Amino acid sequence: MNIIVKPIITEKMTKMNEKDSSRCGFIVDKRANKIEIKNAIEELYSVKVESVNTINYDSKNKTRYTKTGYIQGKVSAYKKAMVTLAKGDTIDFFSNI
Repeated sequence: MNIIVKPIITEKMTKMNEKDSSRCGFIVDKRANKIEIKNAIEELYSVKVESVNTINYDSKNKTRYTKTGYIQGKVSAYKKAMVTLAKGDTIDFFSNI
C-alpha cells in the first residue's frame, strides 16, 4: 500500500512552512493510520517525526452551467496528514527541481 500520495504544496502550506519549517502537509491513503504515516515519512525523507495529525475530507458534489447545460461532477474524498518534525529537521520539496 502506498501510504503517501503526494505532498501538499499550496500558498497556504508554503506560508505556514516559512513561519515554522517543522510543519508539513501530505495527502495520504484513507486507510493509513498515524503510525504508518509516521514510519513512511521517516523512511522516505530521513527525518524524525514528532507528531501526526490527520483530517478526513468528504467528497463534494459540484455543478456548473455551460452552453450545453448543467454539468454535474464530484470532488474526491481524501485524507490529509499534518506532520510535525523534530527540532532541526526540515523537508525541502524543491531541492531536486
